Amino acid sequence: MKYIKNIFIKIIAINMILLLTIYLFPFTAQARVLQNQPSIKSPSAILIDASSGKVLYEKNAHQRLEPASVTKIMTLLIAFEAIEKGKANFNDQVKVSERAWKTGGSQVFLGPGEVQTLETLLKCIVISSANDASVAVAEHIGGSVEGFVRMMNEKAKELGLKNTNFTNPHGLSDPNLYTTAYDIAIIAKELIKYPKFFEWSTKLVDYLEHTDKKREPTMLANTNKLLGKYEGLDGIKTGYHEKAGFCFVGSAKRGNLRLISVVMNAASSNDRFEDTKKLLDYGFGYFNSVTVAKKGATAKRIKVEKGLQEDIEIVYKEDKSVLVEKGKENEITTKIEIPDKIIAPVKKGEKVGILKVYQENKEIGQVDLVAKQDVKKITYFDILKNLIRGLL
Repeated sequence: MKYIKNIFIKIIAINMILLLTIYLFPFTAQARVLQNQPSIKSPSAILIDASSGKVLYEKNAHQRLEPASVTKIMTLLIAFEAIEKGKANFNDQVKVSERAWKTGGSQVFLGPGEVQTLETLLKCIVISSANDASVAVAEHIGGSVEGFVRMMNEKAKELGLKNTNFTNPHGLSDPNLYTTAYDIAIIAKELIKYPKFFEWSTKLVDYLEHTDKKREPTMLANTNKLLGKYEGLDGIKTGYHEKAGFCFVGSAKRGNLRLISVVMNAASSNDRFEDTKKLLDYGFGYFNSVTVAKKGATAKRIKVEKGLQEDIEIVYKEDKSVLVEKGKENEITTKIEIPDKIIAPVKKGEKVGILKVYQENKEIGQVDLVAKQDVKKITYFDILKNLIRGLL
């Protein structure tokens, strides 16, 4: 009995030591990060790394809520993709319909029959959250508002968003229009791939010149009150109506690290911006981004057999950055795997090898290595021509 009692006392002592160790010495990198997560007032929020999509903080991030004008980030994404694919052009002349003119909420007072370029309308959406411009863009690209909404929902499915449904391109209240902080973050991650977006999102004030020159230009005032007040912040979108509360999707970049934050259903405009600052402070305070590949940069040269060139440059197919906790940057290593030689013909962009990325010897990612240019296969005529050139 005494023996059992002694064992029991030892077990208690060991557990007490473990508890005291955790309590007194919690500052491993992971524990430090978890202990310093921000206190967010808003009912729903998320913070992600814009490069990888890794979630750094979340609070009710999958709760379905109305997004108000945050809806417009999907409207903008569809428009930018249409332009990228050649289905639309920034210089397209867009005639404003009566339906667009009658759209309520925030607007830039487009007149029925007024003609503006697609670029101008997109600028009005980004800077002034214009509902009338959103409808005009939707009708131009989708053929109708309904057609455009189908495109929005198809894109949501393509991105794997399971808690999102759009019913309009502007975000005016509708019980069937809903999304989540997580889904919004993923849409924003796609939108910021277009540099043109930031040309407008960073403008505090601009002006819309109307077709009817008798009308005074409409001032476009940015609703993002953190511009110029938070280091590195350059977007993305505010939103508000009574049911949705105050929403904000933020984006900021410092060094190689870009973060995306989403705050939804905040009680006040001040709360949404204060929560955004807390989220971004947390991200920049405890994480860093290590660049391991730059799109188009040379990784190596490789010999080419039976080609018009003896060797060729192998380049990275895409940009690649790895998110790490601060202080762990040296844990990231890379390894290039390519053959000693390749045989012509070689096509530009053809995959030749891979770059493997490791953290503490565990593989965490890959980047394709591709040929920088075409290399034609040498022919007997080419060999003869080279011999003659050599003799001469």
